[in-house]
Amino acid sequence: MQVAVWDTYVTKKDGTIMHFDIIAPETIKDANVIYDYGNEYLKTKEQQGQTLNSKECQFCHIETVHPAWENEIKQKGYFVYEMENCD
Repeated sequence: MQVAVWDTYVTKKDGTIMHFDIIAPETIKDANVIYDYGNEYLKTKEQQGQTLNSKECQFCHIETVHPAWENEIKQKGYFVYEMENCD
């Protein structure tokens, strides 16, 4: 399975920057779907309402799915790879 990686930086309510990738099947071309996935994720981190659009979230590249991501992508449609300040 090929997946698209969307590089995402969101300013948290405390002013720090969260850095994470939204990883979804490459067939999803509508950026608004990706932003919806990002907003779902932000709710899980109590960061709902923070701005997430084309300025914060941009397509980066296509890669082969990592086995650790595949089940979640099949279940939810996407996987979030946390990198910085996501706690």
